[in-house]
Amino acid sequence: MTKTDFFNSVFEHYGSQLPFVIYKKPNTTEVKGLLQESDTLIITEEFTEKGFVFSPFDDREDSVLIPLQDSKEISHNHVIEPTKSESRTKNPKADISAKNQHIDLVNNGVKAIKEGAFQKVVLSRKETILLKETHPISIFKNLLNTYPSAFVYCWYHPKVGLWLGATPETLLKIEANRFSIMALAGTQVYKGTLDVNWEDKEIQEQKVVTDFIVESLKNTTEKIKVSNTNTVKAGSLLHLKTMISAQLKSTSRLKEILNTIHPTPAVCGYPKQTAKNFILKHENYHRAYYTGFLGELNYDFKMAPRSSKRNIENRAYSITKKSTQLYVNLRCMQLQGDEAIIYIGGGITHNSIPEKEWEETVAKSLIIKNVLYP
Repeated sequence: MTKTDFFNSVFEHYGSQLPFVIYKKPNTTEVKGLLQESDTLIITEEFTEKGFVFSPFDDREDSVLIPLQDSKEISHNHVIEPTKSESRTKNPKADISAKNQHIDLVNNGVKAIKEGAFQKVVLSRKETILLKETHPISIFKNLLNTYPSAFVYCWYHPKVGLWLGATPETLLKIEANRFSIMALAGTQVYKGTLDVNWEDKEIQEQKVVTDFIVESLKNTTEKIKVSNTNTVKAGSLLHLKTMISAQLKSTSRLKEILNTIHPTPAVCGYPKQTAKNFILKHENYHRAYYTGFLGELNYDFKMAPRSSKRNIENRAYSITKKSTQLYVNLRCMQLQGDEAIIYIGGGITHNSIPEKEWEETVAKSLIIKNVLYP
């Protein structure tokens, strides 16, 4: 399908107020789409269906499925169009009220940590801005061109809302019985090099995330391997990243794995439940799908089997297995009319400095604003 035909199909579908998702995986050129044929709100609880799943931060709320069945699949190969350099949005004058509220929130979080309530908590805020360009497809194209190494998406359901994002963080990837997951934490502004020093606060934050994931996977996986921790660039920010891989046990179920790891300490805190309770009580706004997860659920893929005499004689032989690739919904926004609600946050530990945590949210907000005001 040509680029023009692809987006014309999406324009028409959106104009008919029917659910759809369009997306591109990191460092690929194929933009995919699922156009649901009806406006039925389909909920998944067991995560056994095939389709595209969109799940909230709070697992007590519904996960929405755009099903492969009853949806039209479309795709095209995207060629990156030149854009202006990143970080062209100037740092706006701070909203004093919002700043004070976030600093108070962080102070409360640090106090709770020092009192032994939890080791880490991820605290966030939302910001509403007036849109220069209100059509989601135009914003989606800006995201595609600006963040080729991110998972870029535009998701819409008339009974839920309209969300877009360019997230740097993979939650998990499963192909057959092969499992991998990313531990991403720590943030600093990119200044032209990946050779940077990390403070103890960021190093400890990354270790908490990694240790939690490894411990959580012990009942459902085996042969766990942990990579070295590297500095990676996401937009105009740097993060610490560790990859964890394993082999799923034959008795493992996706729902069980998701219940165990989501939300991870990278977006919630540790211990998970106490940190999550603190967030729900003190953030004073509804995260909805921010820091939830989204992506392909139980897609079929062809996998070459292990070598054997039969396979040598018939090289075309392959096995069809299921593949699931899910991403954490970061660097995202919700569109409502001529406004965008953007969501930003950061990990809090015992040595967090509230003023610096505020500045980190401002830096993250600029990433999204650069796309909205190209």
